Amino acid sequence: MSISVEVRGDIEKAIKLLKKKMQLEGVQRELKNRRFYEKPSVKRKRKRLEANRRRRKNRRQYF
Repeated sequence: MSISVEVRGDIEKAIKLLKKKMQLEGVQRELKNRRFYEKPSVKRKRKRLEANRRRRKNRRQYF
């Protein structure tokens, strides 16, 4: 995975854009999750809860 940002003068703006792209890609969340070992049962539970959260969010958008 590679995320790139073209810098044209304003470095602060480029950093802000890079952080936004990283957030949308989920890089920071992935790094946080990989920081410590997660038991397979805990990983399954977390993934199930995330899927439920996404499903509820999608349902709210259509009504």
